[in-house]
Amino acid sequence: MALIDKVGRREEVVAACPAAVGLGIHVGMAATHARALVSDLDFRPAEPAADAVLLDRLALLAVRRWSPIAAVSPHDGLWLDLAGCDHLHGGEERFCRRLLAFCGRAGFTGRVAVAETPGAAHALARYGRADLIRVEAGGTAAAIAPLPVAALRLSPSALEAARKFGFERIADLLPVARGPLARRLGLAAITRLDQALGAVAEPITPRDDPEVPMAERRLLEPIGTAEAIEQVMADLLADLAEVLQRRGLGARSLRLVGLRVDGGEQVVAIGTSRPTREVSHLLRLMKLRIERIDPGMGLEQFRLVAPHTEPLDAVDLGAVLAGDTLVRDPARLVDVVAGRIGARSVYRHAPVDSHVPERAVTRSDPVMVPGTWPDWQRPIRLFARPEPLARVIALLPDQPPRRFEWRGRTHAIIAGDGPERIHGEWWRRDAEVWAVRDYYRVEDEHGGRYWVFRRGDAVVEATGDLSWWIHGVFA
Repeated sequence: MALIDKVGRREEVVAACPAAVGLGIHVGMAATHARALVSDLDFRPAEPAADAVLLDRLALLAVRRWSPIAAVSPHDGLWLDLAGCDHLHGGEERFCRRLLAFCGRAGFTGRVAVAETPGAAHALARYGRADLIRVEAGGTAAAIAPLPVAALRLSPSALEAARKFGFERIADLLPVARGPLARRLGLAAITRLDQALGAVAEPITPRDDPEVPMAERRLLEPIGTAEAIEQVMADLLADLAEVLQRRGLGARSLRLVGLRVDGGEQVVAIGTSRPTREVSHLLRLMKLRIERIDPGMGLEQFRLVAPHTEPLDAVDLGAVLAGDTLVRDPARLVDVVAGRIGARSVYRHAPVDSHVPERAVTRSDPVMVPGTWPDWQRPIRLFARPEPLARVIALLPDQPPRRFEWRGRTHAIIAGDGPERIHGEWWRRDAEVWAVRDYYRVEDEHGGRYWVFRRGDAVVEATGDLSWWIHGVFA
């Protein structure tokens, strides 16, 4: 199949399926030539207007689900600004793979590129060698150097001039001085090159979503001090709180965009563990991000967006009025600590239905109340992986060890309790069908209390090799 459209005075192929490309059909070929080359080619008229509508719908979906700054990248893609929101989707790598999976479910083939500049991401997504490309910080020039000059979105006249002067790859343009290069290719080509390298800003105009709560401020004079920025934050939060209150919503994430005098943008974002519209609390979180804002020559416009909101109803104060004890909500403390050290560093341990100790606990939302913990005695510090013990002396089949060496020190045991037998979870894999661990709680002569186990039951050889391991330390 191939799509044809009128380009200038003739009909050309504007898109072709992989099978047609394998038969020699390519974009830009005259329709008459394509028909003569492949007689049974399925020709269909292109619908640019319908394509634009579909891309606009995808951009609106991206604004609501992925990033508040998303826009159509003419004429076959999307731009997504992941600054400040990639951690909400598990990081850049995981988010990109989720995008590819989404495209597959929607019936599209997709290519994703992550780079420091929109121009570089645009070029790598269309001319790169892989479906998923991530460029580390500082590697933009090296990443786009092997790409053809057409990856810079140059005009046809600039591309013709590049072929005339022998410029085939972007690497051929990098060592040439800007003045002579501008005379050969034009100023627009130099701008595109500088935008891809990050020397010239290329802000993305996001797709507006009327359903996303937003507040905006346009200043009479540019500002650049922390005190002035804090005042603007307070004003924006007050306006946004009124919008959220009218809609019965609370913010889970906020994104502040500041437009500088030179056209650049400064973006900071915060997240909350629970929906809220309390201005004082949100302002405290936003103030932690002021130091990340580079005002340059001054900031003249601000926009505060709440891309992630949840319903927020009235709070039942019946227990408080009746004099009952009110359980404190740790959400505010969690938000402040996460704002200082990172959201991934704050978590709460929650139990998991598993007999195997290293699988019986997981990290969960710090503001969620964990489930009921089992009554089994477990060490206060459980190692991620058991560590082997050396020179162990113990009586078989079920006596605790009397002596062992761990981390270069010898421990003489004066008391012990056990065994507690734990079998492997046979439904996970075949290797755990016969796995057996006998755990003991032991105390050495210096008062140290340890949780050790022996692999195997000392009867059936398949249950374990009778090696000893330490799995945790009691308080």
